Amino acid sequence: MSSAASSPSSLAHLLPPSWKTQVTAWLAEDTPSFDYAGYVVGEAPRTATLWAKSAGVVAGRPFFDEVFAQCGCAVEWHLDEGADVDPSSQQDGKVRAATVRGPARGILLGERVALNTIARCSGVAARSRALLTRMRAAGYTGILAGTRKTTPGFRLVEKYGMLVAGVDGHRTDLSSCVMLKDNHVWSRGSITDAVRAAKRVAGFSLKVEVEVQSEQEADEAIEAGADIVMLDNFTGDGVKVAARSLKERWQGKRHFLIEVSGGLREDNVEPYICNDVDIVSTSSIHQGVTHLDYSLKIEHREPQNFVAF
Repeated sequence: MSSAASSPSSLAHLLPPSWKTQVTAWLAEDTPSFDYAGYVVGEAPRTATLWAKSAGVVAGRPFFDEVFAQCGCAVEWHLDEGADVDPSSQQDGKVRAATVRGPARGILLGERVALNTIARCSGVAARSRALLTRMRAAGYTGILAGTRKTTPGFRLVEKYGMLVAGVDGHRTDLSSCVMLKDNHVWSRGSITDAVRAAKRVAGFSLKVEVEVQSEQEADEAIEAGADIVMLDNFTGDGVKVAARSLKERWQGKRHFLIEVSGGLREDNVEPYICNDVDIVSTSSIHQGVTHLDYSLKIEHREPQNFVAF
């Protein structure tokens, strides 16, 4: 099994201080008042196994760990973050991913929240890696990036899944990059005025990106000082012609990056692959992805030493 270039701990260090409160909110949503089933099982110590039951990429370990930490349980992992997993190679069709130990009530309290989180994060990572692998095989050496079309309240997990797969998360929010789309330009009046206004307030540390529909609009954006031009909804041939033309025309005059976007997926991306393009961005790696199939099963052979209620 292969693993991502970054170690699990290094990726977890990217998470902001607020991320654990999100986990608390997920648990509060799932158990807003009484835990009736938890009353039934009590606090007897139990061991459960996390089984991976579909092929993909393991992603989301910090979130899984924190769910169970808040439920008084401990997790021991048997697969690395970013590991490729293929249960079809196993006789029983499943791979042991982790062991969870703690009170029965705690394991069952965190079960669904933890499974939902790791299943979606792993699904994003699997789709991201599959597209990146396809593009590398076709000769692309640039950046594959996600978009901001994420699930409200779950963006951190989805962006994290992209990073586990080796894909660029792109901007995480409106404050991390200035992206001027067609509505911004139309509202301001022109690309030039929009870029100049953005440059006035964004400061030196933020890039300004402009979505363009033609080479002429790209030229205007570059002349105005845009750091990135996004060729949006071009054809594959149109991308190759425009990207080469722009790089040749502005060589030695302005530094800028070219991004391509617009409905790109694993089954249609190859005609757009061109190393004059610096970034390919797509929402297909995180919208509508298939979740990986995981289950959590408590072992049956432990002593029946339930506590009295």
